[in-house]
Amino acid sequence: MPSSTLRRTSGVTALKSRVILDADPCQQSDLFAPQALNAPLPSIRGQTCLVGGDPRPSRDEEVSDLDVMGTGHHAALVADVGPGKTVAVVGDGAVGLCGVIAAKRLGAEQIIILGRHHERTILAKEFGATDVVSERGDEAVERVLELTNGSGAHSVLECVGTEQATITAISIARPGGAVGRVGVPQNETIPAEAPFYNNVTIAGGPAPVRAYLDELLPDVLEGRIEPGRVFDKQVGLDEVPDGYRAMAAREAIKVLIDPR
Repeated sequence: MPSSTLRRTSGVTALKSRVILDADPCQQSDLFAPQALNAPLPSIRGQTCLVGGDPRPSRDEEVSDLDVMGTGHHAALVADVGPGKTVAVVGDGAVGLCGVIAAKRLGAEQIIILGRHHERTILAKEFGATDVVSERGDEAVERVLELTNGSGAHSVLECVGTEQATITAISIARPGGAVGRVGVPQNETIPAEAPFYNNVTIAGGPAPVRAYLDELLPDVLEGRIEPGRVFDKQVGLDEVPDGYRAMAAREAIKVLIDPR
């Protein structure tokens, strides 16, 4: 592999030689260092994807966010999103926003985003969300039920990981529905009674992003989806701590690191 300058965000590295490296723990159990500048790649052929097309900077932003897009796509797949379905996305962060893109891409008819950050929910609607629920807890559940004529969502994408987000996700799934969990769990247990008696499927976990690249990359390169729009702040290597602080303070959705 030619020597190249790395452009990295969590999980996916875009190289100037137009190659994506995906240091995905789902693919490599002995490699769990997705943000390391120099990482061993024991199965390099299975972890690379050649990127063709116009190498303009904006395209780098799009392909750099494929790890997050792959995570939203994973949530949509395990939640059985499909044409004509009602989908609820819990969380308006980068993964939740990409979950909206994934749901729209897979043909969902109604997409409800649960979030309370105005600039993010505006972006969600541009990505395809049809409704915004800013309430939390029981009020959020009631609002989703109102929007779905009392039925709940066929598919719920849980993109936060907190106890409240998990309970909300399960509570707004209709009987026979499914919840796709990609938010890192903050609790060891989840409610058992409601999903059991309502026959709600709960699945998910770390996204095998590399497995989805061949499907998602053409849509990105041809402009059919624009996950790179979640990048709303760019920093240099010396400003990386500032980037993390901005995301923690909800002043940025996703930060792009430019090492140049």
